[in-house]
Amino acid sequence: MKRLVAVLVNYRTPDLTIEALRSLVDQLDPTRDAAVVVDNASGDDSAVRLQEWIRESGFESWVRLLRAEENGGFAAGCNIAIRSTPSEHYLLLNSDAQLKPDAVARLLETAVAQPAAGLIGAVLESPEGELQSSCFRFHSPLSELIDAASIGPLTRLLARWDVPLPPATGLQEADWTSFACVLLRRAALDRIGLLDEGYFLYYEDVDLCRRARQAGWRVVCDGRARAVHHHGGSSVVPEALRTRTRPPAYLYHSRARYYLRFYGRGGFWLANALWSAGRPISWMRERLFGTPRNACPGQWLDIWRTGPREVRPRTRPAPTP
Repeated sequence: MKRLVAVLVNYRTPDLTIEALRSLVDQLDPTRDAAVVVDNASGDDSAVRLQEWIRESGFESWVRLLRAEENGGFAAGCNIAIRSTPSEHYLLLNSDAQLKPDAVARLLETAVAQPAAGLIGAVLESPEGELQSSCFRFHSPLSELIDAASIGPLTRLLARWDVPLPPATGLQEADWTSFACVLLRRAALDRIGLLDEGYFLYYEDVDLCRRARQAGWRVVCDGRARAVHHHGGSSVVPEALRTRTRPPAYLYHSRARYYLRFYGRGGFWLANALWSAGRPISWMRERLFGTPRNACPGQWLDIWRTGPREVRPRTRPAPTP
């Protein structure tokens, strides 16, 4: 069994994936660690380019490329890699993220020092060095009201339900952490299962962290471990949310799946109702004061028409040694 396996999922981002792999070179021990790259049925030359780079770099002894038969989403891609290689720890690293020096060593140190921590997240930075949100509170119906209204007094009043947490400087407890760079403990996966493949993209990180905490595992962020994150490099959703254009439907499907699983049908409808109650507040501010638009086109329609669906987990057991 390996000490650590780095897991990267590529979908038409071979250049970014290669840079992510480069950031691992000096941080993994080829005798004890490995990296597994899953090409998620990119349909372009990604797999060929990645395999050529691995071969030309002389990394075939510790870097494996697997080709998924279909693009089942981020969770499915990660699970393919996890099932392929038993390990004590798995480091999920986005294709659009690069580790800063000693990040792996620090995450592993924390795993040893904090045996109750099932998931340990790194702190993310922009390429310019600006800290990004990396650890969070759980999404809840009240957080939908906060997000939709986007007004300071309400956010302060309901601060305990506001999703983002300040970036960690030391070791910080969190409800969930970004999966752009996160260390997963195998013992936790053995107990709670792998990522839920019912999420195509987004909310699979919140889901796994919530299941881990329900099972008694801690989720922490390690401020000493850093990764540069080109936010949106591997997905169109961040750019759509930033520019307030309509994101893909899978974002709302994932949102619905999360609320239905953890809050039930009543909680799902309440989340929609509270978002709908908050949106007129931000809409009025936009009209009266010219503040930036706080909702994507069609968002009200999209959250309401993405109704209750099958929420049974679609995962398989972790690999056996």
